[in-house]
Amino acid sequence: MDTLRLGVNTRVFHLGDYRRATLGPGKDVPDDYFFVNASEPTVHLRQMILKKCLEDVYHFLHHENGQVAIYDAVNALSAGRRSLAKHFAEYGIQTLFIESTCYDNKIIEENVRNVKISSPDYLGWNADEAVKHYLARIAAKIPHFESMDETDLDYVKMINAGERVMVNNNNFGYLSNRIVFYLLNLHIKARKTYFARAGTSSEEDSYKADGSLSSEGEEYAKALGDTLVRHREEERNDLIARGGSDGPLRPLTVWTSTRRRNIETASYLQKRGFKVRQRAQMSQLNPGVCEKLSESTIRREYSDEIAKHEADPYHHRYPRAESYHDLAVRLEPVILELERERNDLLIVAHESVLRVLYGYLMACSTADIPKLKFPRNEIIIPASYNNEAKRIRIPNVPEEIIPDSPEDINIPVPTSGWVSPTAGIGTPLQPIGEGLKSEGLLKP
Repeated sequence: MDTLRLGVNTRVFHLGDYRRATLGPGKDVPDDYFFVNASEPTVHLRQMILKKCLEDVYHFLHHENGQVAIYDAVNALSAGRRSLAKHFAEYGIQTLFIESTCYDNKIIEENVRNVKISSPDYLGWNADEAVKHYLARIAAKIPHFESMDETDLDYVKMINAGERVMVNNNNFGYLSNRIVFYLLNLHIKARKTYFARAGTSSEEDSYKADGSLSSEGEEYAKALGDTLVRHREEERNDLIARGGSDGPLRPLTVWTSTRRRNIETASYLQKRGFKVRQRAQMSQLNPGVCEKLSESTIRREYSDEIAKHEADPYHHRYPRAESYHDLAVRLEPVILELERERNDLLIVAHESVLRVLYGYLMACSTADIPKLKFPRNEIIIPASYNNEAKRIRIPNVPEEIIPDSPEDINIPVPTSGWVSPTAGIGTPLQPIGEGLKSEGLLKP
């Protein structure tokens, strides 16, 4: 999420999360819940769910220093959108609507199959039945859907996953224009992103040193490449067995930093014919004066900095160091190109870089990004719903090279303190809730 990466206090309020939290686990929605002309009891249920969601939006923006609330819901009728914008304006909240319209049935079905049916609504469902059911939910709304053309509202309309983008008004200043800029670089066409650590160096690990891979690092690079290639082939064979396309695999591109051990980790896949790109912006976070210092030494020599770091681990920087926010700003060109990438993508990088990129893709809280863990014996694949990451185990990785990077600053950071309607706090081990975006609210 672009606003999170910029350090803007942002939160997603997904109406589907509130529906599931209200109904409870395993409970079915009324048959007419997703229909415009629903029965009176169903309308009452929807209003009760909406009321709770909007209360949380108001509390976030007015009492938690919130700046952007992403209200993710379907607002199919023009009258409803005008009413919503008027209601928010009464609370001093500016509303930017975002509409995604698609006429390409192939894109729609691909998105439903790869994203929508991984929703908790379809837990345990047969994939084909889930697709059929979700498409029926869409079809029920089409006769009543009124595409945005209100000249008095502020909105962005995306057509066919970014083939065309229309902007109306959008007079809120810098932040709303950043959102539009982000959407211009966004696509939702299916591809996979894999995260993996670089192998260990033959020299002492540090920010300043640029050593080659150790013998263990070379073995790890081979194991990483073999594991990923095997996993992709197994997924393709499984898709064919389930009646899917028997076409070739989507091409895989590898991105690394310009540091030697990152390049050498990717070289095994390069020798197997995969394209590798080196990105200077993907160098690890600069730890400054704290490099190689133990936690006890840092606490003794920089006690004032410790308090600042524990209060805001994402924005704080130690003397002559970078903060995670600094790193995120440095990674902006990488993030924009990540959104434009059409191939499957393996990112081989230092743990600090993986934290920022994963946090962006999975809409993690800035308080949680510094705590994200990427064990060296796993390839991590972000998922679409509940922000749960799929993990591919890399076999036979020595235990001593699995832990965190030794050059990381090992200062505990506080939890975000926010409880979502869905469980978790947003690490690869703990999901935080759905990260799709539909309508956004900007606090002036």
